[in-house]
Amino acid sequence: MADKGSLKGIVSKVERAICFGALALLACIPFADLVLGWFNMAVPYSRSLMIHLFLVLVFFAAMLTASSKGHIAITVVQYMRNRTLIAGIELAGTLLAVLLLTHLAWNTLPYIRFGIVGMVPVGRIPIWVFALAMPLGYSVVAFRFMRGLDSGRKRALAVSAMLIGTAISLPAIGKLIWGIDPLAVPEPFAGWMDFLYDSAVDLQLPAIFLLILAALSGMPIFAAIGGIATVMLMAGGQEPEAFHIPVFSTLVSPDLIAIPLFTLTGFFLSESRAGERLVRTFRVFFSWLPGGIVIVAVLISAFFSSFTGASGITILALGGILFTIFRQNGYSERTSIGLLTAAGGTGVMFPPSLAIILVFSTSSLILHYMNVPMEYTVIHYFAGTLIPGILLLLATIASGIFLSSSRFAGLRVRPEVAAAEKATFGKGQGLDSLKDAGFELLLPLLLVVGFFTGRLRLLEASAVSVIYVVVVEVFIKKDIALRNIHKVFAKAIPVVGGVLIILAMAGGLSYAFVFSGIPESFASWMEATVQSSTVFLLLLNFALLLVGCVVDMFSAIMVLLPLVVPLGQVYEIDPLHLGVVFILNLEAGFLTPPVGINLFLASSRFEQPLMRVCRYILPFFILRIAVLLLVVYIPSLSLWLPGLIK
Repeated sequence: MADKGSLKGIVSKVERAICFGALALLACIPFADLVLGWFNMAVPYSRSLMIHLFLVLVFFAAMLTASSKGHIAITVVQYMRNRTLIAGIELAGTLLAVLLLTHLAWNTLPYIRFGIVGMVPVGRIPIWVFALAMPLGYSVVAFRFMRGLDSGRKRALAVSAMLIGTAISLPAIGKLIWGIDPLAVPEPFAGWMDFLYDSAVDLQLPAIFLLILAALSGMPIFAAIGGIATVMLMAGGQEPEAFHIPVFSTLVSPDLIAIPLFTLTGFFLSESRAGERLVRTFRVFFSWLPGGIVIVAVLISAFFSSFTGASGITILALGGILFTIFRQNGYSERTSIGLLTAAGGTGVMFPPSLAIILVFSTSSLILHYMNVPMEYTVIHYFAGTLIPGILLLLATIASGIFLSSSRFAGLRVRPEVAAAEKATFGKGQGLDSLKDAGFELLLPLLLVVGFFTGRLRLLEASAVSVIYVVVVEVFIKKDIALRNIHKVFAKAIPVVGGVLIILAMAGGLSYAFVFSGIPESFASWMEATVQSSTVFLLLLNFALLLVGCVVDMFSAIMVLLPLVVPLGQVYEIDPLHLGVVFILNLEAGFLTPPVGINLFLASSRFEQPLMRVCRYILPFFILRIAVLLLVVYIPSLSLWLPGLIK
């Protein structure tokens, strides 16, 4: 047992070293390129090295995320009461995930052997060395799902699932043995392979339905996406390894590297005392005003969620300190909890929000598959969300101030508190607080100026943000000890791994959708059924609100946007406007009573019953819907600023 434990520890250290090292290099290489560019120099093979390190990061982060059981899933089964039934459904989902991942692992191998032949190596390192992270990642995640089962009988079932996954992967195994010439495959293997292809056609709809049910029942969403895409491609006559062509293509996009880097930036901020410094600064400048504490809470929440990309993290990280400040200043429990729950998601509308980057990259990919030119860059998408984001901020602040009046929430703003805060500001504490939090306040300013002046591309800006916060929080403020940097990486990896593996699988699903013709068929049906773009947008809003209740934003973007973008083309809706509406809708879905994801997080953080949190959030939710409808039906709110940039 000791040897096994020791081996497990060594494997874990190697995984972390590769994952953390890849993430660190992804931050350092663009930054070094930026600096060397001033001297007309560059890091050798930097672009190729970065995109292939990103490929390695995605699958090693997925492995570590599986180890911590952090993969994103839709847990509809949590609403069931029968614990035995829940356990059975969860076991079935795990077994199906193991089967699918085994199948994906086998099918990656012929793609690596035959599909990447001729690709230019990274220096002297052939591309297949990096690509091996794909089958390794699938295999290790499947093994960890199996090890996570709590009995020998269940693990034996998981081994059986692996064997079945291997059996249905015989076409891939046959190519590894006999090559890509189908006539070279002897019987009975050739007959079995033909049977599998025919079965994919006959069982396409039942298999997809089963996978959707499994995804709703708690199976990791990335496994369901990979399974659905593979079934669709095989049913359409494609080889099963064809799924990995768009997966590989998706992961070698430089812009996507910004996602883990901005996420890491957010975690360095949340793990340091930056939140306390920012709260103090905003309190000094705003808290003496009527409703000043509301302004503080909303602005701080927006700042953090724009970097972490997850409003739930903001609620968990800052909810405690902000709630205490609210209560100390006489705000009611109702207003405090309602506002803090609502404010957590406002930052997704501001750069460098990961949701905006994902919507841009996914929309670009779908339009590319449709042979439709993309007129926008990610900078245009950042600009397009600014005015709707400001409206959302102002609406949240206004509703918080309005609801905290004596008529509605019994706000008891003590005159002595306001006088003390104002006096503190007058004594020069405002300047001191600015000095204290100046480095953190400077970060978004640097990024915005860099973005919109064109001096920093997205990848460079994300690398600069990481290097900047490390220097500030580790070496200047010394909130994070140098020896503890790896702990920040470790906390960021489950978010990075959970999102990026979905992104990889969704690249394959997008290709499968377009290849199958489903978006075009669905768009034609919608056009015949719903003639008005106004009615279409109304239906889309309703559908996305429901989706946002039970599905995290990243999964919804990657799975649903491939269907929505073609519909936007049919109804002549600008893709940028459609993307802004998509994000705003899903953000509102987080607050949709009674099953919005943020409601559960707030219930846990503030130790309140769920239905009570639902009552507290209701006024903020209604106002969000009003802002949403305003943005939906006045496209210029999304398109005016990007038009100026164009």
